[in-house]
Amino acid sequence: MKIRIATLGLVAFWLALTGHALAGSPENPRDWLERMSTAMSQMSFQGTFVYMQGDDVVTMRITHVSDQQGIRERLVSLSGANREVLRDSSGVRWVLGDDQSVLEDSAFNRTFFPDLPIDQAGAMDRSYTLKFGGKQRIAGQIARNLKVLPRDNYRYGYSLWLEQHSGLLLKWELIDSKRKPMAKLMFTEIRLGSEVDPGELKPSSQLSKFKTVESGLPAGRAGAQDTLRWQPSRLPPGFSLTAHRLSGQQGGSLYEHLVYSDGLAAVSVYIESRGQNQLNLAESSSSRLGTTHTFSRVADDMVITVVGDVPAVTVEFIGNAVGPVDR
Repeated sequence: MKIRIATLGLVAFWLALTGHALAGSPENPRDWLERMSTAMSQMSFQGTFVYMQGDDVVTMRITHVSDQQGIRERLVSLSGANREVLRDSSGVRWVLGDDQSVLEDSAFNRTFFPDLPIDQAGAMDRSYTLKFGGKQRIAGQIARNLKVLPRDNYRYGYSLWLEQHSGLLLKWELIDSKRKPMAKLMFTEIRLGSEVDPGELKPSSQLSKFKTVESGLPAGRAGAQDTLRWQPSRLPPGFSLTAHRLSGQQGGSLYEHLVYSDGLAAVSVYIESRGQNQLNLAESSSSRLGTTHTFSRVADDMVITVVGDVPAVTVEFIGNAVGPVDR
């Protein structure tokens, strides 16, 4: 598989949300999600947070600036392996930890949070139940709890703490089907608006010394439904196609990337021609890295890989359903 899942694991720590701001202090849970969408995409904020998963604890610092130059972000580790992520209009660059190399990908200019497009709100209602919890003081701010609970076992749930005035996400927990936390993220210090120091967007001096490696992700082209070469014949309830990238052609060297979302969770499907170094791949295999599950199988000399922050049953369901599109 060309994409390095471990490299992208850091990106999966975040919930990326885009939306439309609502004034006032709405009491509808959906309205609070929309306020959070706007805050996470349009506000400038800067802070230190702690990510906890099992026995692993990582401290990170993020600077997110939204202005006339667009959205610019820098994420840097304060503990553990040396990590740095930069995002701006030119794309995303990841420092790959201890080997001091940099991965660049201008094709997908994604944020650090899984998308929640507002036009998928209806799909989300079919997959999740929303309800309010209590209030809590986090990083010196009063936050309100919003629970996003799955209606079945095909997706995880979230417990979100949102700053009471702006809706900015200050803490989240990823919860399993038994309502137990699998991972947590919480800000310990945060600055908003004019308090943000844009100087922290500047990359570290070490970055210029790092070697650069290609991401292996072909730019391809954005594809409509009728350009799909491979796709699942069925999907778990609530999931639908939200993005597609295609490079090459059937019968030759083919690379296809599809993204399916239920309005909150996202699953990536990669289909690529089996290379010489992949001749001994097993017919199917499953793996887990933190909260991310991966399922791979070989079909018609193609390698199908499904990745997502979803339960194992979801990636296996989709992976086993992927096949060539009849023309």
